[in-house]
Amino acid sequence: SKLSGLEGDVDLRFLLVGGELLKVKSSSWKKNRFYKLQEDCTTMWHESHRTFKRNQTFSIDDVDSVRKGRQSEGLQKHTEAHVEDLCFSIIFKGRRRNLDLVAASVEEARQWVNGLEKILSNMKKLNRQQTSEHWIFNCMRKADKNKDNKITLKELKHFLRQINIEVDDMYAEVLFAKCDKSNSGSLEGPEIKHFYDLLIYREEIDVIYGKYATTGEQMSVKNLLNFLLNEQREVASMEDAVRLIERYELDDSAKQKNHMTKDGFLMYLQQEEGSILNPAHKEVFQDMSQPINHYFISSSHNTYLMEDQLKGHSSTEAYIKALMKSCRCVELDCWDGPHGEPIIYHGHTLTSKVLFKDVIKAIKEYAFKTSEYPVILSLENHCTLEQQKLMAQHMISILGSALLTSPLEDQMPTAFPSPQELKGRFIIKGKRLNKLDAVYSNTSPGVEEDCVSEEDEAAETNNSKTDSNGQKKSKIKLAKELSDLVIYCKSVHFSGFEHAKDNQAFYEMSSFKESKAVNLAETAVNAFIHHNMTKLSRIYPAGSRTDSSNYDPVPLWNAGCQIVALNFQTPSKEMDLNQGRFRSNGQSGYVLKPDFQRYPGTEFDPVTLTKGPWLKHKNFHVMVISAQQLPKINKDKCKSIVDPLVKVEIYGVPADTCSKETRSIENNGFNPMWNETFQFDIHVPELALVRFLVEDYDSTSQNDLIGQYCLPLTSLQNGYRQVPLLTKHGDVIPSAGLFVHLMLLDSK
Repeated sequence: SKLSGLEGDVDLRFLLVGGELLKVKSSSWKKNRFYKLQEDCTTMWHESHRTFKRNQTFSIDDVDSVRKGRQSEGLQKHTEAHVEDLCFSIIFKGRRRNLDLVAASVEEARQWVNGLEKILSNMKKLNRQQTSEHWIFNCMRKADKNKDNKITLKELKHFLRQINIEVDDMYAEVLFAKCDKSNSGSLEGPEIKHFYDLLIYREEIDVIYGKYATTGEQMSVKNLLNFLLNEQREVASMEDAVRLIERYELDDSAKQKNHMTKDGFLMYLQQEEGSILNPAHKEVFQDMSQPINHYFISSSHNTYLMEDQLKGHSSTEAYIKALMKSCRCVELDCWDGPHGEPIIYHGHTLTSKVLFKDVIKAIKEYAFKTSEYPVILSLENHCTLEQQKLMAQHMISILGSALLTSPLEDQMPTAFPSPQELKGRFIIKGKRLNKLDAVYSNTSPGVEEDCVSEEDEAAETNNSKTDSNGQKKSKIKLAKELSDLVIYCKSVHFSGFEHAKDNQAFYEMSSFKESKAVNLAETAVNAFIHHNMTKLSRIYPAGSRTDSSNYDPVPLWNAGCQIVALNFQTPSKEMDLNQGRFRSNGQSGYVLKPDFQRYPGTEFDPVTLTKGPWLKHKNFHVMVISAQQLPKINKDKCKSIVDPLVKVEIYGVPADTCSKETRSIENNGFNPMWNETFQFDIHVPELALVRFLVEDYDSTSQNDLIGQYCLPLTSLQNGYRQVPLLTKHGDVIPSAGLFVHLMLLDSK
């Protein structure tokens, strides 16, 4: 069942036989290694010549994607262009290093890539029910030490530890005896299936099913509709209920009667329709024809870094990862490189360097795979005139017609175009020598402005232009070729809201260091909101965050700031919130701001919360019921079963920000049940985010994160819902989940 439709597939058979591939680690380390897919079709085996690791495996579950050709940084650096068609890379989730491989022939490369992609897409298709099945059978196979397809009591205990459930000996023996019908001292075939059924039994589903299946043993289509209307609070019809039965009922005889069995009901609850995220919000559902400054825009800071800011690795890979997470504003820190080619790195530090043109190529390739809406390239320019000209040439030649080089309008625009009008386009943000009107009047640029880079400018707390070594700063001159590419995002110095109102054109935008922005968001928030109605603002982390940590984006979104740039490479609560904010609207990287942050004259103040249309009082009831298959965090400890607890957090205007947590449950990550209820008072639902956090309780040190999930309050569905759990890097944990009951009600 695992590989339905792939039985006998040529590419799959090819992988099962396996073959030699050249593994590339560096220009000098290239070695032939034998790779093959194991019989379970979920594990890759490869030979290793390291002393203690003769044979190594990795799970297909850990693979993010397969890239054909020389598409990884390693292959571009360490192989020649003529082997393009022989190359492919296996990209892993999280921080594991890519596996760069070269096949012996074009045909073999094609078969490796096709075979792996088929398995990956098949595993994605496995719904949660099957995922949990293959997860359990995987563990069982590992538990069956002597490979006789029978499982003894000793192996059973080992297995239970594998699936994160501690049982005392007596309980293990009872469970074992219950299943060992043949009294053989081991379980086999149907006995293992019985044991599995006992394991997946969910008491809470029984209770819900029993409450609504009022017409007999099975739930009728009317019962199901009643459940959808009264419990899930959905706008549903009889047709919707029939559709769910057709889609999720496994028992054909029940299907014919338009009934839903308990198994079918569990199936439905674990699918998209039963998920916490409103399926309508998985697509772009907002109006995308408003000016671009009316949206929050998913934005990254120092995008080129894979880790910290002082000695971290700069990489095109970091751009690909951010763009694939639907980031729509990336930063390029440009410096003069050797051989006349501009480079990107964190100036004056030990971070490694990467060619500007290679980054532009990677951006061009991956910019619109997750979202088709525009990408802003924020240039931090430290180059001399010659290399600036080269930067302009590279962008024009590589990005081609996708690069915006003039306004969309025939006459001087007075406001921004919309994300809709800018689909598939690249917008350059940087300094410009003159006003945009010059495009229409053909006047040559005036004097060259003071072009110190913004972050340096913001770092100058006093007016003396000296750098950290006490040297006078040299003003950077700006090449006309580069200046001309700046259309809708011209960087200017911020001199106060009044000055901006009187002197700044709509396309002139300022960047604010986090401390300055947070201060404005506290002391002049209404003025900030009005400023952001006609202009764009970009916020970036303090230079002191050398560890690439992040600041809280929420107060800045509350102030209407669009480009709140975070270190995408750093797993953090702030990045969870960013992913949550942009999880809805089809993960397009653009979310329309609430109307009270967009209409002129608004008196909205997130801090004082005066009366106004933004106050939409809601009571939010959350019942944390249970969790399923929480992974072990500390795999080194043999007996490290988790002690899970759940935190429910609200982020939004200060009055709404709140956190509540359940008790911890000892030694059960397999099916812990809490049944604890929390209530939250929400004042401004349109700016609120909900974050669920599952942690492993530790009385002696900080709790370990097991999984998390964040989404806008307005994107969740009421009723009994399954919450997917993500790792700290934002990858889905395939078999784990949290089961909750939610009610978002108007406050009386």
